[in-house]
Amino acid sequence: MSPRRASRVPEPLPRDTVSFAHASERQFARLLDFYQIDWEYEPRSFDLELDSDGNAIQRFTPDFYLPAYDLYIEITTLNQKLVTKKNRKVRRLRELYPEIRCKIFYQRDYLSLVTKYGLDDHRQAG
Repeated sequence: MSPRRASRVPEPLPRDTVSFAHASERQFARLLDFYQIDWEYEPRSFDLELDSDGNAIQRFTPDFYLPAYDLYIEITTLNQKLVTKKNRKVRRLRELYPEIRCKIFYQRDYLSLVTKYGLDDHRQAG
């Protein structure tokens, strides 16, 4: 009689333990996991505008932080009006926090990654 091997349940990948706001974010996390790039999802919010009492009235929370690169990533596959709003927020972030590096991945960047790396079809990401 051979010894019985304990079956191990594989540990969940980081992306399996996060509630993403959009499927495109989950797909991006899959790509990062595949390349073993450590990431954090929405780890920090930045105050962009304060009221007269010093309370934040506008904040920006980038989607991902890549600690090895000290880089924040914002994924946007949205319509042009919302992209313009995000661009404005990133510009303001750079004005107020010049030490913070943040890159926006636009729809064309995202679709290029999806195609290049064989991720799910972008129509399923919406």
